[in-house]
Formats: sequence, C-alpha cells, structure tokens
Amino acid sequence: MKKATQGGGAGRGVYSTLAALTALALTGCAVTPAPMSLSDRQATLAADRQAMFGSQEPLTGPVTLQEAMARALKYNLDYRVKLMEEAMAQRQLDLSSLDMLPKLALAAGYTARNKDNASSSQNVATGEQSLVPSISSEKRSHTADLNLSWNVLDFGVSYYTAQQQSDRMLILQQRKRKVAQQLMQQVREAWWQAVGAQQLEGRIDALLAETNRALEDARQVEKQKLRAPLEALNYRRQLLDVIRQMGMIRNALAQAKPKLAAIMNVPPGTDFKVAVPAGLPTPTLGLKLEQMEEMALLNRPELNEARYNERIGVTETRKAIAKLLPGLEFSIGQNYDSNKFLVNNSWSDAGLRISWNLLNLFSAGPITKAADAQLQVAKTQRMALNMAVLTQVHVAYLDLKGRSRQFGLEQELNDVEQRIYVQNRNATDSGVQGRLPAILADANAVFSTLRLYQSYGDLQNAYGQMGSSLGMDPLPESTASYDLPALAAAFKGAETRWQGQVAGSKP
Repeated sequence: MKKATQGGGAGRGVYSTLAALTALALTGCAVTPAPMSLSDRQATLAADRQAMFGSQEPLTGPVTLQEAMARALKYNLDYRVKLMEEAMAQRQLDLSSLDMLPKLALAAGYTARNKDNASSSQNVATGEQSLVPSISSEKRSHTADLNLSWNVLDFGVSYYTAQQQSDRMLILQQRKRKVAQQLMQQVREAWWQAVGAQQLEGRIDALLAETNRALEDARQVEKQKLRAPLEALNYRRQLLDVIRQMGMIRNALAQAKPKLAAIMNVPPGTDFKVAVPAGLPTPTLGLKLEQMEEMALLNRPELNEARYNERIGVTETRKAIAKLLPGLEFSIGQNYDSNKFLVNNSWSDAGLRISWNLLNLFSAGPITKAADAQLQVAKTQRMALNMAVLTQVHVAYLDLKGRSRQFGLEQELNDVEQRIYVQNRNATDSGVQGRLPAILADANAVFSTLRLYQSYGDLQNAYGQMGSSLGMDPLPESTASYDLPALAAAFKGAETRWQGQVAGSKP
C-alpha cells in the first residue's frame, strides 16, 4: 500500500509538471507587441545626445584642414560604425578559432518514474517465461558524464572557416580604408567651401547694406520725380537684381559651415571659424600615368578586397574537398550513474569512430565545380575592378589638369574684376560718377571672388580625388596617440608625404 501511495505521488508530480509546462507555453503564445510610448522615446533623447556629442573635445579656435580631418576621423558616426564592424569581425574570428578546439561536454541528469522498470525473459524455444519479473534500475537516479571528443574532419573544416573569417576581417579593414578616404575627401571639399563662405560673408553684408541704402535713395528720387520714370525704374531694377543675387549667394554660403560641422560631428548650431590659409597654392602633379596606374593597382582598397575575396574562394574550394573526406573522431569520457543495482557506479570509456557518407562520391564533382565557379567569378570581378580603377585614374588625372587650368583663368579674371572695382570705387568717392557703377562693380568682384574660391575648392577636391584614385591613405597606419593634436599632426605629415609622391619627388 505504501509503495502504491508513493507511485501515485510520483505520478501526480509528473502531471503537475506537465500542467505547469503547458501553462507556460500558452503564456508564451499570448505575447502581444508592445510599442514604445512617447515618454519612453523622450527618456532616450538625453542619453542619445550625450552619446553623440558628450565625449568630444570642444572647439577652441579656428579649425584647420588637418583638425577638421582629425575630428571627422575621431568623431564621425559613420566611421565609428566601420570601426565597430571591424571589431565585431575580430570577435567572430576569435569564435571561429575556438571551433577548432576539441569538444568537452559535461552532462548531468535526473530521472524519476512512478512504477518500477520491471521486466522478465522468455524462452525462445518454448515461449515460456524463464525468469520472474525483476528490476535492474531504480525509480529515481542521477547521472553525470564528462566527455572529450575531437573530430579530425570538423577540425579541418573549422580551420578553413577560420582562414576565411580572417580574410573577411581584412576585407573590413580595406573597407574602413575606403570609408576614411571618402570621409577625408568630404572634409576637404566642405572645408574649402567654408573658407570661401567665411571670406565672403563680411563683404556681402557690406555690399547689401550699401545697396539697400542706394535703393532707398532711389525710391525717394522716383517718388520726388527727380529723374525720368524709365531711368529711375531701370536704376531700381539693377539695384534689386544685385540684392537678389547677393541674397542667393549668402543663403548658399550659409550652408557651408553646417555641412562641415556635420562631417566633424559638431553639434548643429555651433558657431566656429575656419583657419583661412595665407595663399592658394596650386598642387603639382609630376608622376607619369604609367606610375600612377601601378600605384593604384597596388594600393586601392577595392582591389585588395577583391584579392581577399579571391583567396576566400580558393579556401572555399579546399573546404568543399575536405567535407568529402571520411570523418575520424576520437573520444574519451568519465561517467557516473547513481543506480544502486550497478556493480560500478563510475567508469571511463574511450572510442575511435570513422564515418563516411558514400553519396559524397557522387556529389564530389558538382561540389568542386561550384567552388571553382565561385573562384572564377571572384577573379573576373577583380579584372573588372582593375579596369574600373585604371579608368578612374585617367579621369582623375584629366580632371585635375582641367581644374588647374580653370583656376588659373579664375585667378586672372578675379584680379581684373578687383581692379575694375577699385577704379569704380575711386571714381564714385571722388564724385566723378554715381553710386550704381561702383555697386555693380562690387557685385561683379564678389561674384569673381566666389568663383575663385569655388574653383580652388574644385581644384583641391580634384587633387584629393587624385590621391584617392591612387589609393593613398590620408592617415598613416599608426600614430603616437589618438588625441586631436596628434591626429592633426599625423594628417599633416601623411598629406605632405603623399603630396611629395604625387609630385614625383619620391619613386
């Protein structure tokens, strides 16, 4: 009777456990989407802003081109994403390396049943029961085992996978180089636009103030009918046209610094100055096209990425062949079972097992052909990239030459416009002529100065594009530290070095 009661209690325990698991499963099925509330979203704003701008060094003076590059490299969020992707790839490489280790499994278990696991035997010849029912295991038992196993085939496949993962990490490094080159190109373009805007904003404001005064005087003259109506209207129209054009220029120039601030990850609305250079030196290019082609084919990150992809394809072929081989597994373990009917409750075992899927013999051909096809695709893609890179080098070379000629023309034209303005201003100040010719000459001089800075910005952009097409890195591989002054100095040194290479002073 007592045994039956114990068996019934164990049965009720099992049923209770099943009921609890069923209720838990039904609860999981009842989960509904829970969108974030407005208060939840508002709670993250301060933390997000702190994460975006909190750790930045403040602006302490006019921003040089090298400081702008350093800030972009250190604080630009898009570049941070690439750094994190590279770090994640390194972690994945570490995980791939761990796959080559043997498997060490620790297991423990508990079993319980409501009735004894009793059994009897039967005589094969007579069909009669040969033994009375007996048991060889307890109703409740504990088991534990520790097993070490190592599969040679899995090791080989994991080794090739780790090689591929290491190449993928190197690919991410090349992509990071590409992003850095593009980022520095954007900084160069935005910085020179900001220089032009800063140089012109004061002059535009002064011209607008003078033109508005002249326009008010013209309205009074027209109102008092001191001039012929058509002459007065034409006079006002010219002044209004100057105001309209200057307003459009000022609106366009007002966007230059916010663009630069966004690239540097400076908080929007921050007022800052850029360090205007003393002159506008023209970059020189002394390399032959054949030399530039060779530099580009050796240094471009896209081509290095294609080479790594090709190496991944070769490794994939080897991995596919390795998967066709027989699998050999070694194992050793220590086991424990609390069953009191066992003579030995703990024991050790070791084993050697070989397995081979014979159907792999039929799939070997298609598998190797698919891997070879993937390798050929990678090679063809690299050839196509070679052609694209060579084309980009020639286009960048021609663009730099054209921008250099255009800048020389804008320099001479700006000199003429400034001298015309001075002559008209002197004539107006001396009373020889009216105010309108000086205002128009001033507007033309402003336009000319704007075109000069735009042309020089285009020239610098073309020069930076020339360096990018050659695969020249804006920053050396290692720096003394990563604070802003050290980064700015590293940028200056790296730019001086590759300027010398592009100028032909180094082989």
